[in-house]
Amino acid sequence: MRKVRYNCAMSLDGYIADADDGFDWIELDPDIDFEELSSQFDTYLMGRRTFEAAGGQGPPSSEIRNYVFSTTLDQSDHANLRIISEDWVQAVRALRAEPGKDIWLFGGGVLFGNLCNEGLVDTLEVSIIPVLLGGGVPLVAGLSRQVNLILKEHKVYEKTGTALLVYEIDRLT
Repeated sequence: MRKVRYNCAMSLDGYIADADDGFDWIELDPDIDFEELSSQFDTYLMGRRTFEAAGGQGPPSSEIRNYVFSTTLDQSDHANLRIISEDWVQAVRALRAEPGKDIWLFGGGVLFGNLCNEGLVDTLEVSIIPVLLGGGVPLVAGLSRQVNLILKEHKVYEKTGTALLVYEIDRLT
């Protein structure tokens, strides 16, 4: 079964986007190998706000399948991706059961919270950027239960001070 991995950048005070849904505060460390990271995935899941903040485009690759969770977007306006507006739990379960690479939960604190509530997220992989935003989009929203995490990996990137923390979701909670 494929894993759903919530991989994102977060400010030290817990936000994945600023108050205007912006992410220009994220300093990319030159030692992070984004090509290698991206090669681990063939499917991206995004919430509508993340999709719109990214310019209304999925990642520019024909090898990546893009899914956006939205009740307001119209599928006929977006031929290059799939809009999931209902039966989202079943849709994610079906994607996990398909053969292929892992699934990147690309963005959305609400989407992460909803999927985590259903037991559909396997890892939380967060790059903590050394900045305080004072407000914005939180890492997680709508979580209805306690979720324990098991630290699997950590690394500090010296050039920017970014700290990567990789946690497995504890299925026993």
